[in-house]
This record gives sequence, structure tokens and C-alpha cells, in this order.
Amino acid sequence: MSLQKIGLFLGPLSFIFCFLFLKPEGLSQSGVVVLGTGMWIAIWWITEAVPIAVSALLPILLFPLFGDFSLSETTAAYGDKFIYLFLGGFVLAISLEKWGVHKRIALLIIHAIGSNRAQIILGFMVATAFLSMWISNTATAVMMIPIAMAVVSHHNESSTKKDSTFAAALMLSIAYAASIGGISTIIGTPPNLVFVGIIQKTYGIDITFMQWLKVGLPIAILLLIITWLYLTRIAFPQKNEKLSGGAEEIKDQLKALGKISAEEKKVLAVFVLTAFAWIFRTGLQSLFLPKLDDTIIAIAAAMVLFMLPGKHKGERLLNWDDTIKLPWGILLLFGGGMALAYGFEDSGLALWLGSHLNALQGVSILLLLFVIVGGLNFLTEVTSNLAITAMILPVLSPFAFVAHVHPFLLMVGATLAASCAFMLPVATPPNAVAFGSGAITMKEMVKTGFVLNLLSIILISLFVYFVLPHIWDLNTPAVPILQPK
Repeated sequence: MSLQKIGLFLGPLSFIFCFLFLKPEGLSQSGVVVLGTGMWIAIWWITEAVPIAVSALLPILLFPLFGDFSLSETTAAYGDKFIYLFLGGFVLAISLEKWGVHKRIALLIIHAIGSNRAQIILGFMVATAFLSMWISNTATAVMMIPIAMAVVSHHNESSTKKDSTFAAALMLSIAYAASIGGISTIIGTPPNLVFVGIIQKTYGIDITFMQWLKVGLPIAILLLIITWLYLTRIAFPQKNEKLSGGAEEIKDQLKALGKISAEEKKVLAVFVLTAFAWIFRTGLQSLFLPKLDDTIIAIAAAMVLFMLPGKHKGERLLNWDDTIKLPWGILLLFGGGMALAYGFEDSGLALWLGSHLNALQGVSILLLLFVIVGGLNFLTEVTSNLAITAMILPVLSPFAFVAHVHPFLLMVGATLAASCAFMLPVATPPNAVAFGSGAITMKEMVKTGFVLNLLSIILISLFVYFVLPHIWDLNTPAVPILQPK
């Protein structure tokens, strides 16, 4: 029997067992329902018994039927404001892709950085990471890999012998940079938005775009540098010489794009203004828009893109048919994660879990970070990073309370770790796209990715422990926010 078939039956059986036989002291029946629902969802997510977006709908079915939750309260989680922030970000990304702005930006960055082997790899990494800050890492990898393959092909045609080490390093650099770049911004990768949403629901604290940027961007830059150095100096050493045919291929592709069109300029203007508004939202609030929110900015940008004229008369930059590219499944998955977070808090399950974690008292914070970051890092090699963060983050809140640790330390560490799965093709779509190029063997990806996983675990743990408290001023007494609101 396949793992999917086992999971298909094991999921509902775990819920039935919890509902009928689990009667823990101090936990309400609603708490048991949430625990059983979480187990069912986790099993279906890990085994992929059904599409993970379908699994995310289980709270709508189970919370009102078996717990003390109203249907309106449960479904409200699927309309959370952060879902609309993601929606607006996705629409902005679709416009960049539709008019080719992302490709022009990528080629200009690669062209500007240099033409020797290591520089071209760095150029691809910087371009990929920058684009992944704003658009899907999958879409970024799908666009960048063909450009990289063209560079490799041009090089092989211009060289006397085929260079497999350069091709392997280049493909892996794109896959890894696509994941690393998403760490930088709230909309860059789903786990970031899950973290922001759960913090708001649990503690009533809003993490702004700028606040996350102060944490995500430095980590992304450090990881990018470490990954580049490891790939070009250790894993696949590159000679310090100009890559034959590489620069010429990039120039040819830039020339093929032609002059920047009026539509590209409009999309680029909306993109720049949106990023500016997100980054400087606090200043705009204090000046004349006190109720301005990141979600409002995202939706305003999306609406403008549907209003501005397109290439032909009567057309717009975006039309409704373009929204078929929206990842509706991810939005549902995010809603399911928020529903679980709501259930954890409202049923008392979070506090009940916290009361049974007394063994954590006195444990070193740094040790806790290494365990959590390491566990999440390797767990996301085999399951969705969005799914796993949606399951783990609500549990880390009571975890932190009992251990007398500021919750942001553990939750930020877990969120960052979820984006650093570098070992397996199935870990992330960019890994799969890069592996599909045929330039990398499974042994090369596993060996290289394992080392980078370990390096990312060390970097994230140390950064969160030593640097995060100063960036977000967490050195003040944390007791008032350790308890959920």
C-alpha cells in the first residue's frame, strides 16, 4: 500500500481516536477537536493523501461540527487580511511576468556584475534572489533556468571542452537563491506571512513590512554570500577566468528584449511605488494616512494594474483572465493555517500544551533554537514549508511561555529555517526545476545541500539569538507578551 493510501485512512482515524478516547485533564472538548484536526491535517499534508489545499479546508468541516466554534468564526480565518496582502502581491508578480519586466531586471543585474565564472554565478544569484523577494520562487526559477542553460550552451559551443562543474554550480545557485531571496520580505515566501498572521492573531502585534525587512534582508544577504562562496570555492571550484561566450549570450538576450516598452514602464512604476509604500508605510501613516496598512497598499496596487491602459486600445495592463495564474491553493492553505492558529488559542489548547512542557524550564535558549531551526530545516525537505510552519508556529507560543523565552526568538527562527531546504529535488519547486535541467546529479544536490543546510542552521540560530533582540528591541521584559492575548 502506498504512503498516500495509508495517510488517506490514517488521517481521519487519528481524529476519531482523539475525539472518542482522548480525555486529557484540563483540556476542553474543543481543544481535543483542534488537536485531532491538527493531527489529521498534518498526516494528510505529510503524506499528500489529497491536495494540501483540500486538507486546509478540514477546520471548516470539523470545528463547527464537533467543537464549540461557530462556522462564521472558523471561515473568517480564510478571509484574514494577510491573505489579501498575499493576493495583492501575487497580482503584482503576475504583471511583472506578463510584461517581461522580471526578465529585463534579471538580465541587467547579471550583465552589471561581471563576466568571469564566479561573477556570472553571483549575477544569477543576485538577480534570482531579488526577483524572489517579490514574485514566486517557482516562477523565478522557471524563468532563470532557461537563461542559465542558454549561457551554458553558448559557453560549451565556444569552448573546446564541456564544463560540467560550471553548469552544476549555476543551476544549484539559482535554485538556492530563489529560496533565499524569499526570506527577505513578508510576501517573499508563504512562511513569512504565516508568521506575521499568527503573531497578529496571538499577541495582537502587527509586524510591518519594514520590520521584517530589517530581519529577512540581512539573513538573505549573508546566506547568499555563504552559498556563493561554498558553491564556487569548495563544492564546484571555478577558475578565475572569463567564461567563454557567457557575457555575449546575456547581451544577446538583452538585445532581443528591445527597448523598454510603455507597458513595462507602467508596471515598473507601480512596482516601485508599491515597494516604497510598504517600506515607508509608518512614515506615510504619520503624515496623512493613519489607517494605511500593507494589505491596503497591496490591493490598491492590484486595482491600479487593472485600470491602467495596456498595449492595445480598450485593453488594460492586466485583465481578469490573467488571474488564472494566481495560486489559489496557497491562499486556501494559508487560511487553513490561520484557522488552526485560531483554534489553538480559542480552545485553550495552546495554554494546555504550555502547561505540560515544564521540562523545558531552564533549557538554554541557544540550544532550543538549534533544535527547532535544525528540526524545521530538515523537516521541510520532505513536506511543504507553508504547511509545516502553519502547524508548528502556534505550538511554539506556549513553548516559549513555559521556557521563559521571548516567543519571537523561536518563531522567527522556525520561519527562517522553513525556507532553507537545499538537499532534495522534492524539497522546493526551485530545487526540482534545477534538478530537471539535467546538469546536476542527485548525489551532487544531496551532498551540496546537506552542507548548506548545516550552515544555514548555524547562521539562523546565531543571528536570531544574538542579533534579532537588538533589531526588534526584544531585550525589554518579555513577560507581558508571552501570554497569548
